Amino acid sequence: MEQFTQYLNLSTSFGTILLLISVICIVGMMIKDRFFSKSSEKSFILDYFKEKSLIIGFLIVSASVLISLIYSEVIGYIPCELCWIQRIFLYPQFVILGLALWKKTRDADLYCLALSIIGTVIAGYHFYGQSIDSSVLPSCDVVGGASCSVRYFVEFGFVTIPMMSVTAFFFLVLLMLLHLRNYNK
Repeated sequence: MEQFTQYLNLSTSFGTILLLISVICIVGMMIKDRFFSKSSEKSFILDYFKEKSLIIGFLIVSASVLISLIYSEVIGYIPCELCWIQRIFLYPQFVILGLALWKKTRDADLYCLALSIIGTVIAGYHFYGQSIDSSVLPSCDVVGGASCSVRYFVEFGFVTIPMMSVTAFFFLVLLMLLHLRNYNK
């Protein structure tokens, strides 16, 4: 099991870095398109993300839900209070995006945007507490739960479970903003 855990930690951390690079590129393209491009010079990459935002979002949410369940139910990492709160804002998006794709509706973006913004803030706070100032985190371990300051692993010097969460949530925020922009012209 230990070898599987190490492989999962490394592969999900690598995926997080790829997602972070994607976030940086998408934000850069959004800024360029908004302030420095004529309407005829818009990015075809952003157009692709706009068109496929619900599908990509559903895949990111599905992977995030699956990975969080593997970490807690298979490997045995006990989720802390902040992890549970992040799950509250992530898991419904699986159903919302799944139904939106199935029913071919476009109104899921606003709901997922709200959930993802709140999730980003909570995950960012959790990452800050784990990495910079653990005194801001709740003492969950006093009441029998896992401590929010426990880092089950750190890969590449900064990738932890809260970093994975903040990256996934922020990527979902960008996707939903692109989707809103695409259909609310």
